[in-house]
Amino acid sequence: MALTRQCELAGVARSATYAPHRAVEPDEQELILLVQIDAEYTRHPFYGSRKMTVYLRGMGHRINRKRVQRLMGKLGLAGMAPGPNTSCATQQHKVYPYLLRGVEVTQPNQVWSSDVTYLRLARGFVYLVAVIDWYSRKVLAWRVSNTLDSGFCVDCLEQALQTCGPPEIFNTDQGCQFTSEAFIRVLKAHGIAISMDGRGRALDNIFVERLWRSVKHEDVYLKGYATVPELLLGLTEYFVFYNTERSHQSLDYRTPNEVYRTARGGGARIVDKFSERETSHSETESEQRRSAACDQLPS
Repeated sequence: MALTRQCELAGVARSATYAPHRAVEPDEQELILLVQIDAEYTRHPFYGSRKMTVYLRGMGHRINRKRVQRLMGKLGLAGMAPGPNTSCATQQHKVYPYLLRGVEVTQPNQVWSSDVTYLRLARGFVYLVAVIDWYSRKVLAWRVSNTLDSGFCVDCLEQALQTCGPPEIFNTDQGCQFTSEAFIRVLKAHGIAISMDGRGRALDNIFVERLWRSVKHEDVYLKGYATVPELLLGLTEYFVFYNTERSHQSLDYRTPNEVYRTARGGGARIVDKFSERETSHSETESEQRRSAACDQLPS
């Protein structure tokens, strides 16, 4: 098979195959900004680039919105509210519709989802991907990489499939890692229905967003890992704790492992709050127009 075709299927640039790919480390100032953006976004995931710019200026940084957009894009971050097209999806990759709005998740392995987040180290950063079962909130697999390509996402997916078997539906965002031919091919090979979030709609994948908040506040921020080996060891311990010991209020204080194993006490349902708000707003406007029209009629 031609090298060009292999790179297309793997979702990587052809130039990366001619020499070892080394992640570019940010300079000291950029690293400080990345750390502060990551921490603030974890606290307020509805922050877009405008509010993040205001926040950073309040912290004493001289920074414009364009740079904040670039840094947030580097971390794969976007505000939860619907907004302009800021996804990094590749144009030639197919984007699939969102299948889960209003769907009742009533059993394990009905719906899985995946996402990528940024984790800071003492010098530099890495990316973490995880696959989670919606019914039980169990983390089925995870991987760490120093580059944001599709390879480690495919490895994570294959590990989850090998361990747990295929789900009915797999949901992701529209990032190029998840729309790549290599990732989609694995899903199709197992007969899995493919679902993708609407752009700028982090609430569509809310369970993974909550997982990232827990990982960062309960482990990464507290321990301040300096190296990748330290991080890998720490995350291994944390995800065992998360699945087997950490009780979840949404699971009636059971653990994900218990709920996944017994198929009792879990479940999920995504309500389209934005659409409801828009519908309510439209109904209010219609009522106002009807009232105005009635006021203009002769008595």
